Amino acid sequence: MARGWESKSVEQQMEDREKVSIPPGGNTHPNARQERDIGVLELSRKHLLKELETISNPRLRELKQRALAHIESQLRDASR
Repeated sequence: MARGWESKSVEQQMEDREKVSIPPGGNTHPNARQERDIGVLELSRKHLLKELETISNPRLRELKQRALAHIESQLRDASR
């Protein structure tokens, strides 16, 4: 059965990807994990700030503010 042009392209892409050598330890950047963790914390912080703009329930607001304080302390510790 004949294969279409798209199948050959995908097949070629897969072969090309297999040829690329990936370092055995994954990312070789020494601070890669720390940078990724900081990025996740910053995204969580932005999300909480956005939620706090619309929350009217005092208990939920307090909970979110405590979570925000915790994330900000983690960010301070991670940036040291």
